[in-house]
Amino acid sequence: MSATRTLTTAPETRRPSRAHRVAPVHSERSQRIRGRVFLYIALSLFGIIFLFPLVFMFVSSLKPDSQILQDIDSVQAFLPVGDISLDNYFGVFDRVPVAQFLFNSVLVTVLTVGLGLVVNSMAGFALSRLEWKGRIVVLALVIATLIVPFETIAVPMVYWVAQLPTIVFEGGVPKYDFGWLNTYEVQIVPFIANAFSIFLFTQYFSTIPKSLDEAARIDGASWFTIYRRILVPLSGPAFATVAILTFLPAWNQYLWPLMVVQKEELRPVMVGMQYFFQLNTAWGEVMAYTSLITIPVLIVFLIFQRAFVSSIAASGVKG
Repeated sequence: MSATRTLTTAPETRRPSRAHRVAPVHSERSQRIRGRVFLYIALSLFGIIFLFPLVFMFVSSLKPDSQILQDIDSVQAFLPVGDISLDNYFGVFDRVPVAQFLFNSVLVTVLTVGLGLVVNSMAGFALSRLEWKGRIVVLALVIATLIVPFETIAVPMVYWVAQLPTIVFEGGVPKYDFGWLNTYEVQIVPFIANAFSIFLFTQYFSTIPKSLDEAARIDGASWFTIYRRILVPLSGPAFATVAILTFLPAWNQYLWPLMVVQKEELRPVMVGMQYFFQLNTAWGEVMAYTSLITIPVLIVFLIFQRAFVSSIAASGVKG
């Protein structure tokens, strides 16, 4: 008998072809691209909506009052068409001392921001890096002041700044006197220390490893050296964020200078707005003046926007 062998073969497992493997990858990639395109479109639409007031302001500053009121109900309000000129800007310089107002605001803002960065960052360093009794209580009190509106303490502040000692010069001779009214100091000093800036620095400094402090202390560094040589170079985004958040209210001060400054040569740009609403309102000049005082704000934000966004995303509201 001849033995017959039956060969059985297992069913062949099919491997997915290269086209099938590549298809899901392309599908996921195309979905990501579509999602990103939709996101950019949505952000662009929101950006355009938020830019409408600025575009209207800049365009209206080039038009006479009659054309501004005529175009207000149409798309032409956002287009530089019609009787376009720089007459409103010349009228602004004729009506108010714009250069003096800009100088006052720049001086007050720069000193407020610069001194505030130093004072608030050092306070944040002490609250976040140093171990001392009552630190948590002090931080809680600092945060609690954020809920107090400025309008509730404005009048008491006017009383106290009127009692502060000062030195005035009469005929080149220094003289001891009282009262900070009608000075640059009264527009700067009360706003150097800022509760939110202290809180922001405290939160950001807390994210930096304390092992750096310990290593520096072993090498003989003082606490001020640690602050100046280690914390400050590592906290660029926090400083940029505080600079922007301090710059805006300092530049936009209106109520406080209106209460404590009566001399025209010391007034900031925001108080100058009231010059345009006396008798007949010149809307073209109002738009030109607001354009002039808005440009510095836009420049500062464009310079610091990357650091501002990175600081907020990293630790600005964390904790």
